[in-house]
This record gives sequence, structure tokens and C-alpha cells, in this order.
Amino acid sequence: MADNTNRQAPGEIKFSYGGQAVIEGVLMRGANTAAIAVRNPQGQIVIHEQPLNKTLYRGRIARTPFLRGLVGLWDAMGLGTRALMWSADVALTEETEEKQKSTFDGPIGFATIAFSLLIGIGLFFLLPTTAATGIGNLLGITSSDNAAIVETTDDATETTEANTGGQGFIFYEALPIGWEATVINFIEAVIQLGILIIYISVIGQMNDVKRLFGYHGAEHKTINAYEAGADLTPENVAKFPIEHPRCGTAFLLTVVFVSVFVFSLLGRPPFIWLIISRVIFIPVIAGISYELLKWSASNMHRGWVRVIVKPNLMLQHLTTREPDLHMIEVAITSFKRVLLSEGLIKDTEAAIPAPRPEAAYGPAVGD
Repeated sequence: MADNTNRQAPGEIKFSYGGQAVIEGVLMRGANTAAIAVRNPQGQIVIHEQPLNKTLYRGRIARTPFLRGLVGLWDAMGLGTRALMWSADVALTEETEEKQKSTFDGPIGFATIAFSLLIGIGLFFLLPTTAATGIGNLLGITSSDNAAIVETTDDATETTEANTGGQGFIFYEALPIGWEATVINFIEAVIQLGILIIYISVIGQMNDVKRLFGYHGAEHKTINAYEAGADLTPENVAKFPIEHPRCGTAFLLTVVFVSVFVFSLLGRPPFIWLIISRVIFIPVIAGISYELLKWSASNMHRGWVRVIVKPNLMLQHLTTREPDLHMIEVAITSFKRVLLSEGLIKDTEAAIPAPRPEAAYGPAVGD
């Protein structure tokens, strides 16, 4: 049981714990270890613990402002995706332990991560960039270099459209830093946010995803309870808020707003370079967003900071649901394994609860 005494003990690891929901379970990450707890079809909580790469998570990059945001990006796309694959094996099938371990790492895992990354870049970066460019063209903010040819005759001046073969949309005239570029970049950000909200809202109607969001709520409540110094029991944890300022959903919203500022400093380069810039600046934007999120989370005691982060907290309701006590039990079990790995609690306090067949594949969590 984690309490204030343990947190104030000498030699305690000062760390901002975090995690994410997986299928029928929760991933929790500490300073040294990631622990995944998943309830299998028999109602048992199955645990997978994995040491974290020392260089990546505790090396110089993890201590360097702006660069450490890359670790958070890896958490979301790397460790998180592989954890989802492992949880699917446990929760949805009855595979052997060897099979479960083999799908957590290896070529298939890394191929899935790469594919997910490509889909994410295409859907949330390249598509909004292309759409915003087209809207700018329709509004007349951007224009093609050869979109029209002016012909002067003795009687009148006639303007005829050149046959660009549809290339005017792509080969537009680049915009320097200024309000025109800022307007289009803002439109791009709005499209990004719109796609994000629509995507989450649509998949959030699925019962399985509602359960996933329930486990996300359980993860938030557990971290909130621990940071408040409460005893980690399902009944206690259930009383805490479902929002958390360091949530990955809040990170995504922060990325959208930071991208407006960063890309406005670049103007609106030619289309090909525009697409390239959106990809190569992902680490820059992630780094800035991470620092902003980390700063706001540590300053939530200030009233004006709470006002600023309110949209982030509101957006989290798209990806969280009120969990039941069984879900919270899984989240607590995962988190206690992390605390045990860091010597903050005893073995007896991190014991895996007895199987609860009634908790396996329970009813979908409501709104």
C-alpha cells in the first residue's frame, strides 16, 4: 500500500508516474520498469514486467529539456503499441506464455509500430496540411504561379485560365511569414483537431473501446490517488477525478496549438517542402509540447494555469469513462508492481489479487 510515509522515505525515486490503457488492462511506467496488468478470460490478472532501457529512460536525453519529449513520443508509439498487442493476446485469446512474450517484441511488433506511425502521420499531419492548402487556394490566400494568363487586345483585357492540369493546387506561390501563412496554419490546426475529435468520437461508440476508455479512467484515478497520498484500494481510488493534466490526450491537444506557432514561423513554403516540414518537425513540436504539459502539471495550484489547461482536461472526457471497481483493481495492481520494482512497497503489498471470474468481459462501461 502506497502512503505518504513511503513517498517521503529517504532515497525515494522522484518521478512522474504515468501509463495508458490497454485491452482489458493498464500499462504503468516508472523510472526503471513498465508493468502491464491484464485480466484474462478466467478473471485472473496477468502481469508482464519489462525493464526500461536505461539510456532512453534514465540517460542524458531523458534529463534534457525538449529532447526528453521524444521519450514521451516513444512511450505512445513504441512501448504503448507493443503493450496493446500483448494485452490482446492475454485478454482475447488463450495463448501460451511463450506466444505472449514473442508478440510483445520482435519484427512483428516493430512492423506494427512503424505502420501505426505512418497511419498517424498521414491522418493527423499530411491530410490536414493538404486540406488547409486547398482551402487557402479556394479563399485566394494562396495562388498558383501560372493559374491565369492575362491577354491584352485592342478592345479589352481578357483573363483566361491556363491549362495547369490541376497542378495549381500543389504548385502554389509560397507565402512568407505573415498573417496569410498564420491563417492557413490555423486552419490546418483546426482540421487536425477536428479529425482527432471525430476519430475518437466514432471509435468511442464501440463497446470494446468504451471498456478501453474505462481502463484509461482507472489509470488516471490511480495516479491521482497516489499523488494525493491516498491508500490504493479500489474504493478509495474510485473517489478521485477522472482527468489528469499529464494525460496523453492533453498532449495531443497541446501539440495542435504548438504546431500553429511553430509552423507560422516557417511561413508557407512550397507544397513539397511543406509536407516534409510537417514530418521532420514532429520531434520539435513534441519536445515543446511535453515541456508545456510538464510545466502546467506542476503548476496546477495556480488558478490561471487551471484555466489555461481546462480545454485539455475537457478533451480527456473523449478518451475516458468512469471505471468500475474491477477495472480500478487492475490499474492498482499494475501500479503497485512498478512501486515494488523501485523498492517503495513490500512484496506483500504488491500481491496479485485473487481471480474474479465475474469481472472478465464485463458489461460495457457507459458514458
